Amino acid sequence: MQKQTRIIIENVTPQLDGGAFFIKRIVGQTIEVKANVFADGHDVVACAVKYKHESEKKWQEVRMTETGNDEWQAVFTVEKQGYYSYFVEGWVDYALNWQHGTERKIQDNQQVKSELLEGAEYCEAIVKGVSATEKKYLNDAIKAFQDAKLYEKATHIALSQELHTIFKKYPTRTLANTSDELRVYVDRKKALFSTWYEFFPRSASSEKGKHGTFKDCEKLLPRVAAMGFDTLYFPPIHPIGEINRKGKNNATNAEPGDVGSPWGIGSRYGGHKTTHPELGTIEDFKALVKTAKGLGIEVAMDYALQAAPDHPYVKDFPQWFKWRPDGTVQYAENPPKKYQDIQPIYFESGDWKNLWKELLDVALFWVEECGIRVFRVDNPHTKPFYFWGWLIAEVKKKHPDVLFLAEAFTRPKIMHELAKQGFTQSYTYYTWRNTKAELIEYMTELTQTEQRDFFRPNFWPNTPDILPYALQIGNESIYLHKYFLAATLSSSVGIYGPVYEYMISEAMPGKEEYHNSEKYEVQHWDWTIQNKLITLITRINKIRQEHPSLQQTNNISFCATDNDQVIAYYKYDDAKQDETLMICNLDPYYMKQAWVQLPLKALGVGEGHQIKVIDQITGNSYLWDKEWNFVELHPTLPFHLFKIQK
Repeated sequence: MQKQTRIIIENVTPQLDGGAFFIKRIVGQTIEVKANVFADGHDVVACAVKYKHESEKKWQEVRMTETGNDEWQAVFTVEKQGYYSYFVEGWVDYALNWQHGTERKIQDNQQVKSELLEGAEYCEAIVKGVSATEKKYLNDAIKAFQDAKLYEKATHIALSQELHTIFKKYPTRTLANTSDELRVYVDRKKALFSTWYEFFPRSASSEKGKHGTFKDCEKLLPRVAAMGFDTLYFPPIHPIGEINRKGKNNATNAEPGDVGSPWGIGSRYGGHKTTHPELGTIEDFKALVKTAKGLGIEVAMDYALQAAPDHPYVKDFPQWFKWRPDGTVQYAENPPKKYQDIQPIYFESGDWKNLWKELLDVALFWVEECGIRVFRVDNPHTKPFYFWGWLIAEVKKKHPDVLFLAEAFTRPKIMHELAKQGFTQSYTYYTWRNTKAELIEYMTELTQTEQRDFFRPNFWPNTPDILPYALQIGNESIYLHKYFLAATLSSSVGIYGPVYEYMISEAMPGKEEYHNSEKYEVQHWDWTIQNKLITLITRINKIRQEHPSLQQTNNISFCATDNDQVIAYYKYDDAKQDETLMICNLDPYYMKQAWVQLPLKALGVGEGHQIKVIDQITGNSYLWDKEWNFVELHPTLPFHLFKIQK
């Protein structure tokens, strides 16, 4: 049955798909709620946002402010991890409406004796719930409103700001209306700000030709920490299948001694709850995780839901795989790529409930046994969306600190759906965005559409699967500016190393793939190398840690330049206490000059106001007092990262 109310509440934001999905924030962030709220006629309308954490019973409230055209807004802060609910409540405020109308009549020199008696009723309706001081004021008002001899005093009270404040503080909310409840999920800070480094544990040995171990990885942790990375991601650390094992450069047939791809998970040595015997034991891995934590690094595990033909699941749970009429299994494919060493899990199995439970147990095993709090999820777009929504929610019920990065270089709507289902972060198209126009268009999409409320990008210039054509030229300047842009455009960034900082650029002919890919063989690296790229990556990472404006993605605006090879953008934290300006030469070969327009309005200053910009890379500082300022950037150091002082 239709309820009785005069209030219309429309276009409540932020929300996703009519409230079907939650928006995302981190602890300490704010949510600006907007809505259209209005009623018939000319009565005074009021509204508020109500919100509470899932652990709380009592709703908190913040009143909304009208911004014009029946549009209202309010802001509240989320202070704990987990789910918050929020909704908009609106009502006709009859007491304020009475005060407004009475004021108009008094200003028109009309007698308002009857109106004052009405005012006494509005005061009596709330007098029991106010403070002692407020109660005294209301009782005085009631007495004056009801006594004709106190008419002058009564009209003064009726028009007073004190009475207005009390009425606003204690609204009666007759015939109020409410919007649907919406939700926000609040994560820890790392969900928004993280700096990832990936390497293959089996290539960690200092001895050429020797398979690396977890103990070898421990020795490399100080290097990772010194470079400013807070998340160390390992490709799968499980036993590697021996049947259909891949050879070097993805050869269909492995030669004796070939180690295979870590993503071909499972063998006679075990499956997803065991470690590769050549890497070490689970106890060795736990020791590595503990040592990393002591250095401020979280180890991220690869959560890859697939099986090699000799994975124990294939024998013990054949119903979890799809079998052809001839008894064979269709191996995994991503045309034109073929993965003969991988059998995809059959999520349409009639035994899907036990399958889901086992896969949840795998995640919880590493969380509870080894203290893992970050997963990089391999190819999540090839598994059912609702499975991910269920699994992530189940894990976070018990362990809200756990974060999930979606490795899904696929169609936009699929990437967005994974984020809506609960993935904390996602890989992105940044890998292939190189021109000024491409970068501005992509960042505008990420930060100025509803994506800003649910899709958290993680910018990777390269991965073991992807050596983009831009990096294949092996030019130092492009490696410098691709990392600089990734680390300052997005608050989360990652690289696959050490091939990135060593600028390994030999590709398979005509493909965006590494030649002699580490996916299929053990590599030997000289981990002691120091070069300019390593020095600058380290410096950029340190600057990110020092500047809150770089620890978020959405507060960004692009600055005009008169050169299409020079990109400039301004970033700030929510409180606008930290403001930075980035300028980058996108040409890896030639020096570029440009005039850059300062965002004076956003900075809150006018033409002629002197601004000091301090380059956080070099330490050089400049005084700018004009809207347009000249820069010159060389490929040897193709960027400025300015701290702005006004």
